[in-house]
Amino acid sequence: MTTSSSERGVSLGMPELPAPAYPDDVRTRLEADAREIIARYPDSRSALLPLLHLVQSEEGHVTRTGMRFCADVLGLTTAEVTAVATFYTMYRRRPSGDYQVGVCTNTLCAVMGGDAIFESLQEYLGVGNGETTDDGKITLEHIECNAACDFAPVVMVNWEFFDNQTVRSAKRLVDDLRTGRPVSPTRGAPLCTFKETARILAGFPDGRDGAVEASGSAGPASLVGLRLARGETAPARVVHPRDGRPHDEPQDRAPSDATPHEPSPAEHLSSHDAPQDTSASDPAHPAGPAAEEGE
Repeated sequence: MTTSSSERGVSLGMPELPAPAYPDDVRTRLEADAREIIARYPDSRSALLPLLHLVQSEEGHVTRTGMRFCADVLGLTTAEVTAVATFYTMYRRRPSGDYQVGVCTNTLCAVMGGDAIFESLQEYLGVGNGETTDDGKITLEHIECNAACDFAPVVMVNWEFFDNQTVRSAKRLVDDLRTGRPVSPTRGAPLCTFKETARILAGFPDGRDGAVEASGSAGPASLVGLRLARGETAPARVVHPRDGRPHDEPQDRAPSDATPHEPSPAEHLSSHDAPQDTSASDPAHPAGPAAEEGE
C-alpha cells in the first residue's frame, strides 16, 4: 500500500496562498498603533521589532497575517519580515498559552536545579519544550541565561522573574497560573498575560495600578563588577574553611584532629551567595507555605 505525497507531508513546491488580511476594524485599530510606533524612528524599518510585538499582542503569536501587516505598513517584503520574525525566539510562531513559563537551563541554573525543574514540569504538565497545555494556559520552554545567576535556579513567566525555585515551588507556580490564583513575581512588575506583555514590549504604557512603580534589581553578586567599575570598594567577604580553622592558622594538625565545623543557621556554605526565600518557604504566598519534600 502506498501513501500520497500529501499524506506523507511532502511539499510539491506549490506556492503558499497569500496570508488573509485582518478584518477592517482590527486593521484600522492596528494601523493607528503602528503609526504611533513608526513615528518614534527616523527610519521606518527600524520599527519592525516593536511592530512584531504589536501583532503578537493581537493573536498571541506572530501569524502570517501579522507579518503581512508589518510588511504593508513598513514597505517591506514579507520575506524580510519573516526573516526577522523567525530569527528571534521572543516571537512565537504558533498559538501559545496565556503564560510563557521559561525555565533557565544554562550552566549555573542547570546545576542548581534548573534541569530537574524543567524535566519535572514537562512530566507534570504533559507537554514538551515549546508546547502548550490543553487548557491554553501554559506554554513551557527552556530558555538561556536570564542574567540572574545569583538567584539560580530562575523561572520566568512572561519575562518576569521567579527566583530561587525548586521543583515543588515551580509545580505550585504553574498550578496557581492554571487555576487563576494570584501570582506575584519575586521582583518587577505585576504579572499579566502574554498578549498584554507583548503590547507593553511594543512600547505602549502599562496602565495597571502600581505596575510602573514596581521595580526589581539584580542581586548583590551581579552588581559587584559595577561597584568596582565606579571605584567603590567591595566589602571584604571572609569564607572560613569548612573545618572551622581560620585561613591563617598553621595546618600542623591532621584533618582527623580538627574539630568538626558546625555552621550557624546564618552561615551559607554553598556557591549560592545570596539565598532568598522561595515561594516554597514564603508564608505570605497566597496558597500558604508549602511543605518541604518528604513532609
